[in-house]
Amino acid sequence: MPRGAAVPQHWKAFASRRRDPASKREAVLKTAAQLFLEKSYGRTTLDDVAERLNVTKPALYHYFHNKEEILLGCYRWGTGLIEESLNEIAGHCGAGLEKVAAFIYSYANVMTVNFGRCVMRLDEGDLSSKGLAEVRAYKRKIDRRLRLFIQEGIDDGSIAPCDPKIAAFAIAGALNWICMWYEPEGALSPEEIASQFAETLTGGLAAKKRDRSQGASALKLDSSSQGDPRRGGRQKRGRNLQHIRAKEKKHGNDGSNDDTETGHTGHGRHFPDRATRPAGRVHAGGFI
Repeated sequence: MPRGAAVPQHWKAFASRRRDPASKREAVLKTAAQLFLEKSYGRTTLDDVAERLNVTKPALYHYFHNKEEILLGCYRWGTGLIEESLNEIAGHCGAGLEKVAAFIYSYANVMTVNFGRCVMRLDEGDLSSKGLAEVRAYKRKIDRRLRLFIQEGIDDGSIAPCDPKIAAFAIAGALNWICMWYEPEGALSPEEIASQFAETLTGGLAAKKRDRSQGASALKLDSSSQGDPRRGGRQKRGRNLQHIRAKEKKHGNDGSNDDTETGHTGHGRHFPDRATRPAGRVHAGGFI
């Protein structure tokens, strides 16, 4: 970190013995997520995390036994944000198409914070068999929920007949790639990106008006409680993400200092140069 730069608040968690263990665990996770973005998971060591936090390596073992436990902690954090969104979508959105749009909006937002960005850049070959099983269980759970929303849309007439599995894979591929090109200082805000993704991706699923006349009533929401069908309670869902994003930006931990080599394709948007990416398997699908 450059001299004179502001020290991120969560790095100070270990400076006071009055801090509770949960705060210190959170500090480790946030610091590790930033390092995974800067150096990649494979190239980051516990020594790097300890040095960034200005603590000894043994101090980290009070909270995590190894680097993989830290990564899984990042997965659990990101998954927790998504599951909270899924529950609210299921309970407050209307027709299936609206639930899919709300899902896309929420998931796209998660892909713009460090926890979402770092775990989607992971080479699954770096995980142990136990860790890989846990990660894949998270992905299957989210995938099943999205397929259910798509099937609901087919049943209520808001979504044209299609294969829910293929549709879910297409959506997952588009959403997961956000973490590869998103830049915090780009021209569009995370909310604007999420809104455009929701509109674009649901546009291909929506049933033609003449095909959904019977399901028209299912598409109508109570305007007094629902408003924009993409929102589906997203104001509450977004609080945690806004809180995380505000902290990252305020304390210089928003990924704008990533040292990953990229190819520049325009203002505020960078796509990875395949020639400079570390060797390894490319993440081929599934959710966070």
